[in-house]
Amino acid sequence: MARRPRQRDIARLAGVSQTTVSITLNGKTAEHGINRETQQKIMAAARELGYVPNVTARALRGGRNGLIGVHSFEPLFPTSQSSYYEEMMVGIEQQTIRSGQDLVLFTSLHQDDGPASIFHEGRNRLRIADGAIILGFDQHDDELARLAADGFPFVFIGRREQAAALMPYVTADYDAAVRDMARRIHERGHRDVVYIGVPDDAEPRVERRQAFRAACADLGLNLVEEILIAPEDLGTDRLTGVLDAGATAAVGEGARWLERLSQLCAELGVAIPGRLSVVGLDSLDATTHPWTHFEVPRRDIGARAVTLLLEVLDGRHELTYHERLPCRFEPGATLASAP
Repeated sequence: MARRPRQRDIARLAGVSQTTVSITLNGKTAEHGINRETQQKIMAAARELGYVPNVTARALRGGRNGLIGVHSFEPLFPTSQSSYYEEMMVGIEQQTIRSGQDLVLFTSLHQDDGPASIFHEGRNRLRIADGAIILGFDQHDDELARLAADGFPFVFIGRREQAAALMPYVTADYDAAVRDMARRIHERGHRDVVYIGVPDDAEPRVERRQAFRAACADLGLNLVEEILIAPEDLGTDRLTGVLDAGATAAVGEGARWLERLSQLCAELGVAIPGRLSVVGLDSLDATTHPWTHFEVPRRDIGARAVTLLLEVLDGRHELTYHERLPCRFEPGATLASAP
């Protein structure tokens, strides 16, 4: 097998020093006063020899190699027809291309000797990239703290309060979107509402619940019940109970809860939105029903994460910098005036 051409081979062919070749290939000619004719000779020699830079070695030396990493502790491409992360990944890819960078996907899920970890066998596997975008609901704040302590730049998607002082993040402005939805419910005359969502403590969902409670208090809405339950565990008896308590509007966190409400209302003969208005607090990929809801700007979040990471690499932000992008209201057809 032929030996890969090296910088000293380029230097010999171009008739310059290896140091001059290194400076040129690393894009620092202006800083060192290397003229255009010398640059052209070096690049012509590199093309003739078929030289490809060793990006891993460049990264280990602390240089920039134009690689952006994407890492998640959970699958980004499920086998179902819809993926919550698909739009984010599209935004990441498109902005990476626009920025003249390359994308590298990392996963910790192949490891079978313990929990998923960026530091497989004690090594930071992301190190070959200039920096990384980290996303996913699973929280590994100890891993993020270790990355930050090592000085490795990253941006994460989604609010992570425990790790917020480590590196910047970009997320959706759930607080403003939820408060806007509550206001719209109130303007249509509803005063008694039920909230139905996920029985976990993932920070985006906690933020939505807190925002809705606060909005109810500000607007004078009566939160009849907050039901945190798996969709399949929600039955007609529970729904009948909140209807008997006076609820005229239901707020569901995602498509599965909205579809379950639709099914139960059909069984009980409860008209949507005639008797019960129903709204959603997320993007709804897995349903064709005209639900009133808001759309999380997932593609914009992915694109902004790339730009933000590049800005961090350029030293343009403090590590505590955070951004919240506005959600878009979708009127649908399931929010009506209170009966």
